[in-house]
Amino acid sequence: MSDVTRRTMFQLTAGAGAAAAVPAVARRKDVTTYVFVTGSNGVATGDNELTLRGHRTVGVNLPGHGPEEQFHHAYQAPQDLEKLATIPSPMAGVTLDDYVEATVDVVRRVSRYGPVILVGGSLGGSTITKVADEVPDLLDRLVYVSAYCCTNLRSPAEYLETPEGRTTLGGAILPGVVGDPRVLKAVRINWRTNDRNFLDAAKAAFMAEGTDGEFLAMLNSSLPDESLQVSSADARGRKSAWGRVPRVYIRHSKDRVIPIALQDRMIKEADAATPGNRFKVFTVDASHAPTPKAYRKITDILDGLAQ
Repeated sequence: MSDVTRRTMFQLTAGAGAAAAVPAVARRKDVTTYVFVTGSNGVATGDNELTLRGHRTVGVNLPGHGPEEQFHHAYQAPQDLEKLATIPSPMAGVTLDDYVEATVDVVRRVSRYGPVILVGGSLGGSTITKVADEVPDLLDRLVYVSAYCCTNLRSPAEYLETPEGRTTLGGAILPGVVGDPRVLKAVRINWRTNDRNFLDAAKAAFMAEGTDGEFLAMLNSSLPDESLQVSSADARGRKSAWGRVPRVYIRHSKDRVIPIALQDRMIKEADAATPGNRFKVFTVDASHAPTPKAYRKITDILDGLAQ
């Protein structure tokens, strides 16, 4: 797999009493809905703690990202890596436009019930930017959680070629590639390997401060396949649409996949493009994949945005 480019590498890389007299829809009009868009290899998920605090949360089912679409007997133990390398991928041909279409559909549906805060992590930043281009008036806020926000450069892949991006440790997962991405038209990672060199390198890159259990739990929730096309797609937003939606950036200070210097560069470029609508910036001490303890701080930040 020596011919895998850095751009391909990135791929490796949502009662009773008085209350009874109020119609159900009316009671929910002031309830904020958080719509979550996952990054690479992620599954649709909300935030239970935000729900317990009185909000609504929903994860977007991105095309090809269903576990039932990606998991096979060959991926189980004992693994059949030869077969796994040839199984057709549900991510073949999936584009950023497909992610945007799926997310816009969710935003349109939930916007009938109150304010919408659209949250994107990592590669999910590309999706939420382009969703804001499509339906800016349905969004109350965009939240980038250590995510790509493309402004001067067209794609996440291009940002990884910058001096700030070249320090990424995302390439640590290259040894986990199964099959030929050019044939599968997707990148397939064997997250269930027991190769300690791979696991140690991936932990250092994605969740260095986590326990082994926390790290392995994260890996076991990751899907093997991701699109080849999304990270190189044009993910720049229009000033007239994306540029007028209030936005937040939650920096991960210990991120070694999207380094903090690259996060800061993207924040600076976006603010320069829309000086009248600058990022509201928060920082958490977290790696690219936050531990449960670090994520509780992110939940606190998100909760405060609805107040």
